[in-house]
Amino acid sequence: MAKIERFYNTFQPDHYDVYLDIDRKNKTINGKTTITGNASVPNIAVNQKGLHVTSVQSANQELDFTTDNEAEAIRITLPQTGNTTFTITYDAKLTDSMMGIYPSYYEVNGEKKQIIGTQFETTFARQAFPCVDEPEAKATFSLAIKFDEHPGETIIANMPEDHVEDGVHYFEPTVRMSTYLVAFAFGELQSKITETKSGVKVGVFATKAHQAKELDFALDIAKRAIEFYEDFYQTPYPLPHSWQLALPDFSAGAMENWGLVTYREAYLLLDPDNTSLEMKQLVATVITHELAHQWFGDLVTMKWWDDLWLNESFANMMEYVAVDALQPDWHIWELFQTSEAPMALQRDATDGVQSVHVTVNNPAEIDALFDGAIVYAKGARMLVMVRALLGDKALREGLKNYFAAHKYNNATGADLWTALGDASGLNIGEIMNSWLEQPGYPVVTAKVDENGDLTLSQQQFFIGDGKDNGRKWQIPLNSNYDAAPQIMADYEINLGNYEKLRQENGHPFRLNRGNNSHFIVKYDETLLTDILNHVDELDPITQRQLLQDLRLLAQGQQVSYASLIPLLAKFKDSKSSIVNAELYQIANSLKMFAKPGSPAEQELREFFDKLSKDQVNRLGWLPKDGESNDDQLTRPYILSATLYAENPTSIKQAHQIFAEYENKLENLSADIRGFILKNEVQHFGSEELFDKLIKLYQQTADASFKQDLRMAVPSTTDPALISKVVSYFENANVVKPQDLRAWYHGLLVNNAGQQAAWNWLRDEWQWLNDTVGGDMEFATFITVTAGIFHTPERLQEFKAFFEPKLDTPGLTREIKMDISVIESKVDLIKNEQAAVNKAIAEQN
Repeated sequence: MAKIERFYNTFQPDHYDVYLDIDRKNKTINGKTTITGNASVPNIAVNQKGLHVTSVQSANQELDFTTDNEAEAIRITLPQTGNTTFTITYDAKLTDSMMGIYPSYYEVNGEKKQIIGTQFETTFARQAFPCVDEPEAKATFSLAIKFDEHPGETIIANMPEDHVEDGVHYFEPTVRMSTYLVAFAFGELQSKITETKSGVKVGVFATKAHQAKELDFALDIAKRAIEFYEDFYQTPYPLPHSWQLALPDFSAGAMENWGLVTYREAYLLLDPDNTSLEMKQLVATVITHELAHQWFGDLVTMKWWDDLWLNESFANMMEYVAVDALQPDWHIWELFQTSEAPMALQRDATDGVQSVHVTVNNPAEIDALFDGAIVYAKGARMLVMVRALLGDKALREGLKNYFAAHKYNNATGADLWTALGDASGLNIGEIMNSWLEQPGYPVVTAKVDENGDLTLSQQQFFIGDGKDNGRKWQIPLNSNYDAAPQIMADYEINLGNYEKLRQENGHPFRLNRGNNSHFIVKYDETLLTDILNHVDELDPITQRQLLQDLRLLAQGQQVSYASLIPLLAKFKDSKSSIVNAELYQIANSLKMFAKPGSPAEQELREFFDKLSKDQVNRLGWLPKDGESNDDQLTRPYILSATLYAENPTSIKQAHQIFAEYENKLENLSADIRGFILKNEVQHFGSEELFDKLIKLYQQTADASFKQDLRMAVPSTTDPALISKVVSYFENANVVKPQDLRAWYHGLLVNNAGQQAAWNWLRDEWQWLNDTVGGDMEFATFITVTAGIFHTPERLQEFKAFFEPKLDTPGLTREIKMDISVIESKVDLIKNEQAAVNKAIAEQN
């Protein structure tokens, strides 16, 4: 297994002159890169991957060099140490892997076109130009780009264009930055540009396949976000412009290249006249996440990839802080409760999960660090805990000092804790290291002991088998009783006589108010009954948290899964979208206990009907003018439930709406369109309808409409059409590689299509590896599969296929964890199936 060499230790680059001549037709690059820096030894190395190096020169003298492909390096012998300048001449291929410099494909009026873009995170700058491709190796970059230019094309980069000479576009030198943040793009682009109060130009760029109005929402959010961050961070945005670019092919969600942020089209562009509130919230949080990085990640960058959380956890928290300030009517922290919190709690309960701070020994392991549930979601929860402990005044003061101390340089987690600790007077590092360095999280058991005392104890929580290593956390308890300390640092604490405490406080005892700390609570029967007797007095976040913690405890077999079922009826009429989100997460999890086509499944459908019927009548199918955000966000859960229940009235209503919009499906309300299309495919499907939807999918540039079609088409139960879906998986003219995982998931979750999807994955694993293997999301094909499988048969098939791949760098942890995930479900079903199905029947 290759080890990572740190080339920065012997050669520190200071400036790059990067010249690229790009031939789109032949997919080739001719490059010349001049690097100035300091060499502490004569034998140095710089990174390259896939470059054909023809010459290395210094002061017009040819230098000895060798290309070391295994180490992704060029090894160079310099004539002397100290300050040096050398030029590397090379050629390379444009990739089709959505990494390095690559073409993005799209259509306008049936004509196939492409734009060229870049993706250099994590270690793909080396595919474009030779460099010390490490975050610590910050330098300035002068880009000069020549391409087979056509009239009406635009080229953009991190910095403004300086001049054009002999067809070469020269850009102003960048500030000191890491290689992975360099970016440029060119092609036929439309744009809308505005300016912030401080004079920063803000622009949104997209292909001409889109309507101009689709750029407006992003432009407004981006402008206001930069103004917000300049004020919150008390640190000016350091570049002349901030461009936001939608790329038709993009492997990640978005990428924070300094001054030129790149996005999937779905996460930047939207139709202001027909987009759901949920999608607007998603786009806004993606934009504010990437713009938070312009300071936290770009201005100050982690020293090495083991501190990736420094970038991502912080940006993940700040996206909510920013959107809450920009759109307070959205109550965006509720989205944090339905996305980040449950994702982190679920993933982090599996034994073998990575800690937020992770050591990296192998280049392939760098991409595996990007575990959304841990480095993003759990890390964000950690920082929400910090924010709650510090308050915004100390947080902002600490960040201002952090930026001032480390701007244009690199930092570690310890540097952040020092800055925040100095501003607040709290030893933040001591508190947070227990969360940063250890995997997992605790369950705090609250009980009234035999002496009548209220006691709290902490122990690591596992779903499935887990080795208890006696880990201990410093837990911000956020209790509603003053008797509980601010931080629980011991394994067990005694708060005193419960009856006395209950009388003094006058309300049930609770922990983790606001659900901001990364732990769950197991109340004993006395305490839980007291809370449930006053459940109507609780705010939606607390109600949701109660259900969420019980669901996790049931998955961990610490409480009976069957005991959750009667609780759902208590909340079925809730008008809170976040309560309904958790209610239906529990309800949907019951599907694994009922075999397809069994009487138990029919009982479950009837139970879904009872849960959803009154809400369907209250909300109706079509959105109404002036309805609350909660109603808009609740409707999808309710419609999904009523269709699973096979409620004949709902099936008929959905069919009638489809008939009304049959020739203008894109005009159907985006709030409900996916459910209407899915209902039609499942209950009124035909090959003619299937082909029509596929054609619409290929033709539309509306990412929201594409998503709805992607939800509907793989839900077909027709074996011939299922085969047709599979045939499109490797046809990039239909299913782009960036969207393949969503199509695969859609078919895998469909009982009728699961076998075909699973066969495809196993048969075409090598093709998949060749196509998206360099993508940081490649391993999530394994995660998605494990998220659906729950039978002993599927477990054995999963192990038979993936265990031989355990030694694959970047996949080892994922495979081990996902085997554990499926094993835990198989064991849970074996132990609870009879009780769960009995409890469901008793509700009907």
